Amino acid sequence: MQTNTYRAKTIKEATAKVRNCLGPDAMIISTKRLSEGDGDDLFEISAVPGETDISGKYSGSLAEVNAQLMSIKDLISLLNRPDSSIEHLVMNPVALGFYAKLIREGVDESLARNILEVAGTIKDGFGNNSDNVREKAIGHLMRIIDVRDPFEIKNNGRIIAAFIGTTGVGKTTTIAKLAAQLMLKAGKKVGLISIDTYRIGAMEQLKTYANILGIPCFQAFKRKDLLFAIRKLEDSDVILIDTAGRSQYDNSRIEELKTMLGGDSDISSHLLLSIGTKQTEMFKTAMSFSPLRFQTYVFTKIDEAERIGSLINQVTKIRLPVSYITTGQNVPEDIEPANKKSILKMLLNNKHEGPFSFSGLDFQHFGV
Repeated sequence: MQTNTYRAKTIKEATAKVRNCLGPDAMIISTKRLSEGDGDDLFEISAVPGETDISGKYSGSLAEVNAQLMSIKDLISLLNRPDSSIEHLVMNPVALGFYAKLIREGVDESLARNILEVAGTIKDGFGNNSDNVREKAIGHLMRIIDVRDPFEIKNNGRIIAAFIGTTGVGKTTTIAKLAAQLMLKAGKKVGLISIDTYRIGAMEQLKTYANILGIPCFQAFKRKDLLFAIRKLEDSDVILIDTAGRSQYDNSRIEELKTMLGGDSDISSHLLLSIGTKQTEMFKTAMSFSPLRFQTYVFTKIDEAERIGSLINQVTKIRLPVSYITTGQNVPEDIEPANKKSILKMLLNNKHEGPFSFSGLDFQHFGV
């Protein structure tokens, strides 16, 4: 196997040489900073063409080897980012590749750097040891993400859960999925209440699901109607409340919803966020709905999203657990309780090609 080496005064110049000679699919084998006798430094990049079979030089299959390398186009993409400062990562192609993967999946640049720095994959000098980089960075991601089951009933208590969010985020469908799963899998007695008095056909849609499942469903227009419906469902283990979608910019409607729910400690609120929402809008939504003191996130429409880094960004900015993930419109199949392993698999094994898979990674090491 022919390894090509390129040197230049800056990492950008060295990267440009690699691309010009080997093309954008070239794979980086190693990077070095060389000190010249006159005090100036040179950057050296060793690379091979993208189609090169390098499995004979390294142990393992070509796919496994490539998972430890970084493509030149990823490096160019990082170098061209206006706010990027990656020279401290250049000496570690594996850490650099992990960083590129996080950025490609939509993780905030500052958060991606922090993940590697806190994990010690830079300063501790792990070199090209892919397992060390993955384990330490993923271990830190595990600590960032929190998950919670809001329907874990203790002492035979009843749970009342309201689902809130913007218009079209999937509240009614999510409630139908949850109702079916809580009944069929957990054996719970479930009741439904709709307080969506704005959307045409909202109650009819929820009633249709309720009729299919054979469970009671009530509509409430005012606070006293809601309390009456809750009393009528006193035999239920779980009561799910469907709310009207509110714009994150309509503070008066959000206050109206807060009054309707009454700040009742017996009613927990859970915020639905579409994973495809722009990061700024997702954060604005969470801030706007914060007066309702929601307890968990439900991330919806994962199947429609190009990347899911916004989930990591959101749970870092406003530290609350994730309770559920929805992946489509099918009732009741397309919903699953959130767990750290599945979230990280979606993040690191997403649609985009790139380094770092979960092949051979032992999650028991992380307590999962």
